[in-house]
Amino acid sequence: MPEKKIDLKRRFFPYYLKHKRIALLDLFCAALTTLNEIVLPILVRRIAAVAIENPAALTLRLVLISAALYAFLKGVDMLAGYYMIFVGHSMGVDIEKDMREDMFAHLLRVPLGYYDTTKIGQLMARITTDLFDISEFSHHCPEEFFIFFVKVIAAFVFLCTINLPLTVCAFVLLPFMFFGTMYFRKKMRKVFQERREIAGEVNAKTETALLGIRVVKSFSGENAEGAKFNAESTKLSKVQKASYRYMARLNAMVRFFDGLMYVVMILLGGVFLMRGKITAADYTAYFLYVAMLIAAIKRIVEFTEQFEKGMTGIARFAQVMDVTPERGYLNETKTLANVAGAVEFRDVTFAYNEAHNVLTHLNLTVHPGENVAIVGPSGSGKTTMCSLLSRFYDTDGGQILLDGHNIADLSLGELRSAIGVVDQDVYLFSGTIRENILYGSPDASEDALIEAAVLADAHDFISRLPQGYDTEVGERGVRLSGGQKQRISIARVFLKNPPVLVLDEATSALDNESEQLVKHSLATLAKGRTTFTIAHRLSTVRNAARIFVLTENGIEETGTHEELLQKGGIYAKLYRGME
Repeated sequence: MPEKKIDLKRRFFPYYLKHKRIALLDLFCAALTTLNEIVLPILVRRIAAVAIENPAALTLRLVLISAALYAFLKGVDMLAGYYMIFVGHSMGVDIEKDMREDMFAHLLRVPLGYYDTTKIGQLMARITTDLFDISEFSHHCPEEFFIFFVKVIAAFVFLCTINLPLTVCAFVLLPFMFFGTMYFRKKMRKVFQERREIAGEVNAKTETALLGIRVVKSFSGENAEGAKFNAESTKLSKVQKASYRYMARLNAMVRFFDGLMYVVMILLGGVFLMRGKITAADYTAYFLYVAMLIAAIKRIVEFTEQFEKGMTGIARFAQVMDVTPERGYLNETKTLANVAGAVEFRDVTFAYNEAHNVLTHLNLTVHPGENVAIVGPSGSGKTTMCSLLSRFYDTDGGQILLDGHNIADLSLGELRSAIGVVDQDVYLFSGTIRENILYGSPDASEDALIEAAVLADAHDFISRLPQGYDTEVGERGVRLSGGQKQRISIARVFLKNPPVLVLDEATSALDNESEQLVKHSLATLAKGRTTFTIAHRLSTVRNAARIFVLTENGIEETGTHEELLQKGGIYAKLYRGME
């Protein structure tokens, strides 16, 4: 447990130290806000003592001076409180911003495999709710504990000057209260961690259902999705109630001890007063200081929930930041220049899990500018091959070479800029058609943008739209047809102009008319580029220079369409089975 706390401090303190001047001034203002509460019992004690011991000495001048001093301290309290609320909270917002930007930048660089096992809804909760709680924690935590510390020390020192035995009797209860608070805090942290995880699941269920709302409605799945959501919502309610149960127990414990402290003050203070060990004025000051101390303790207890939320948020932030980024972001040892497009898979082995290899000792060589096709039964590793080429995953054994360079030694940015991918599942970002095409080259000119759209056979349909290139595509391109979305994705790759091209079932989800348009665009795109075409429809790969037949045993056949048909092997059986 201690190691975890040290790690959390290491994760959080660098962000805090960036604003150390504001933080120190914030603590100074926090100290100023305690002055009026610390001085008030002294003023009351002074007036009461004069009134009891020598009523004639209680003058208007003394009362006015006391009132003016308290009014001045209250004014200081007001200004210091303004600074704490505005500037202090702004500091928390800046820390939240820094952490949010760092987390998002890190998430863009973690391996693709991380997203295979992590729900986006969970990550959304970490980058929003968790970081907001850290923002509140970063501002309030130092303030609250510092104010509490100042009040305890001030009260203890002042009361010791009045009557040491009575002060010791009152303060001896504080350690018991402290250890009780620590016990409940440990319980609460565990519950808050569980609460955040379940809240992330609720986000994930919401995201999944709403992104797939067309499927939900088409299958009349509203009731089923509602039931799934309600189940997670019920879990969240239960864990929330558990967290409040611990809060209630903590609050009850504090109420018990503060009541016990008052009992001690009434009992022992009364006895001391009877025996002349303290004066009535001292007795009054004691109660005012004890009331101040108990109010500070209650404030700390109320802050415990926020404190645990912040600590939980930092822990969840650290979990994300501890995921190792893809290697090409850490050690970019080689760069690429004038890529020709020669690709070689040399004894490549890969598995998504240890139970089963998807690829085993795969060997394959493709020449610059060559158009090859990868075919084979489902699950043979066709898409996996191309994912390894782009280093979405790293090989478990062997090497993949691009122009003779091991891609594991290359900068990921330069490697992926040399490879263009057109998938069957087209993803368009919310925004305009222009923004989606420019994703291929953000600095491209308007002429280059239009030229890419023309080459992709997309310019004509874009021009017919009311807003043309400034037409909003909607969530995931929902306002466009499948063929239109695919041609925009092709235009995006044209603008990128990569020497290596991967076409992964690029036309399999299209109708016949759209398929013919997209085929023409893809043929234009493939000219002069090293092209890998993955297809189940074997009719789409007939013109490939070479066709590789991939099975779970590796590359079993290689040749042109005609050569493979004449062999009468696996390819021929697959092709004839489609006729």
